Amino acid sequence: MEANYTLRPWCSYFLPGLCLLLAITASMADAGIHYHDFVVQAKPVKRLCKTHDIITVNGEFPGPTLEVRNGDTLVINVVNRAQYNVTLHWHGIRQLRTAWADGPQSITQCPIRPGGSYTYRFTIEDQEGTLWWHAHSSWLRATVYGALIIHPKLNTPYPFPKPKQEVPIILGEWWNSNPIDVVNRAMITGAPPKVSNAFTINGQPGDLYKCSISETVIIPVDPGETYLLRIINAAMNQELFFTIAGHQMTVVAADAAYTKPFTTSVLMITPGQTTDVLLTANQPPGRYYMAARAYANARGVAFDNTTTTAILQYKAARPSNSKPLFPPLPAFNDTGLVTAFTNQFKSPCKVPVPTEVDLNLFFTIGLGLFNCPPGRICRGPNGTRSTASMNNVSLVLPSKASILEAYYKGIPGVYSTDFPPPPPVQFDYTAANISRSLWQPVAGTKVFKVKYGSTVQIVFQDTNIVAAENHPMHLHGHSFYVLANGFGNFNPQKDTAKFNLIDPPRRNTIGVPINGWSVIRFVADNPGSISTFSCRVSSTISVLIWHLMLYLISDLFSFSMLVGKTGAWLMHCHFDSHLTWGLSMVFLVENGAGELQSLEPPPADLPKC
Repeated sequence: MEANYTLRPWCSYFLPGLCLLLAITASMADAGIHYHDFVVQAKPVKRLCKTHDIITVNGEFPGPTLEVRNGDTLVINVVNRAQYNVTLHWHGIRQLRTAWADGPQSITQCPIRPGGSYTYRFTIEDQEGTLWWHAHSSWLRATVYGALIIHPKLNTPYPFPKPKQEVPIILGEWWNSNPIDVVNRAMITGAPPKVSNAFTINGQPGDLYKCSISETVIIPVDPGETYLLRIINAAMNQELFFTIAGHQMTVVAADAAYTKPFTTSVLMITPGQTTDVLLTANQPPGRYYMAARAYANARGVAFDNTTTTAILQYKAARPSNSKPLFPPLPAFNDTGLVTAFTNQFKSPCKVPVPTEVDLNLFFTIGLGLFNCPPGRICRGPNGTRSTASMNNVSLVLPSKASILEAYYKGIPGVYSTDFPPPPPVQFDYTAANISRSLWQPVAGTKVFKVKYGSTVQIVFQDTNIVAAENHPMHLHGHSFYVLANGFGNFNPQKDTAKFNLIDPPRRNTIGVPINGWSVIRFVADNPGSISTFSCRVSSTISVLIWHLMLYLISDLFSFSMLVGKTGAWLMHCHFDSHLTWGLSMVFLVENGAGELQSLEPPPADLPKC
């Protein structure tokens, strides 16, 4: 849909300052500031017949749901009363000029130490839909997470019929032991971490697990009404199928971006992704299971093969203790279903995909093995240590300072800028037998610098080193268009013809197919102005007004470029076992021209290393 608008000549040419004031007033009229206190603390929780302490926010598991509107500002004071270092990440929030609030430990900040505090401050800029927040240090994310719901601005409707009610559905994983102990033991031995004991829906495993019947989540519905389910995969290491017995779901958004609606009986959601669906209660009154279980297609890799459930219960159903109808579930390794489902995602209209690419990057992703250090006993394959890498580099997190602070303050020796844009060695990435000489990556803290405003295209290529797997890749600070995906080795001569340059979906997390590839494209404009695009008229006008404001401000006040500051944006696999092993890298996006395209100064309370 196109927007028609006309600027009054007297305003545009004779009173630009008044125009600017009117634009600012119009865009901020409905904006609000939301203050929250998040206390990170241990709390005893009982699941699967056992009680042990878990780390929570404000004693809640899952943590508090944050509800805001597009344009609002969040101010969240985090107090760490736990025994571990902690940071929080606001997954999918673009953090325009506020990279200090992004949260990944050692990338944009040092951790909040026990007894310390830090206030995250950021504004929602032209985003609406379902996102989430979670810990981004060690494996605290296993229990420290919650929904972040962004409603449209006041008097702005959804681009679909208004539902009767909105229900967050957060999928997670549960260990009977301390998740921090699980990952620490794996890092000491070099073996893969043990798999979870259960999956959860809104923190509860469901009645297929022992000692869980009475706490199973029940979602009441009225016959004939439509509900918006905001589904989040907060699991640590597992992609998940999700389905509801007897009901179809209409997908309307993903990763806080509206999609062309399509109907499905099964979703597949990778860790980090969100999917909004409309559910109409159009079946005979009764009780129907919601169920989620693993999508696991890697050969020889252990996974949790249990099933979590909740109950969709019609208010008119009787009796309330009748056995719910159970849905059919896909096979654990049903890659065909996943491919067909993923390919249905499209933007609801034609989108302005950048056509001129400034940086063409090719990133191999996958597992690897380090030789066992002398004098150690390692329990990885054949006495090695498990690792992972991108372009043969396994990221080592710095301890002296965060990467962003080191760049901002010119602190030497924290990182190097020689991350390789292509893999150092080209080979048959998806071959059945890859030479052992290619199995061991290089450990290092390497970043890749990008000029502000560059159009970046990345080909993610899965590799069959150790084991091929479907890797969920997440980029901080930016959304991207997903142009295509396929199987085998990416062939630029043939596969570029498959690119969707008309209505590709916009995401912040994408599952790269097993033994396959995915292509994304985005503009590296953070720190800086809004470059996202929405099909709704009001959002389009807001973007145009915002760019007009930038033009007028630059013209009126002639801001000079602030040199030496940037945004540091982590890109990583959202399997936390792979992230721990180093399957990640960092983009340094340089400042643009003027204050509004430059990183803000660090907050006074930024934690110290």
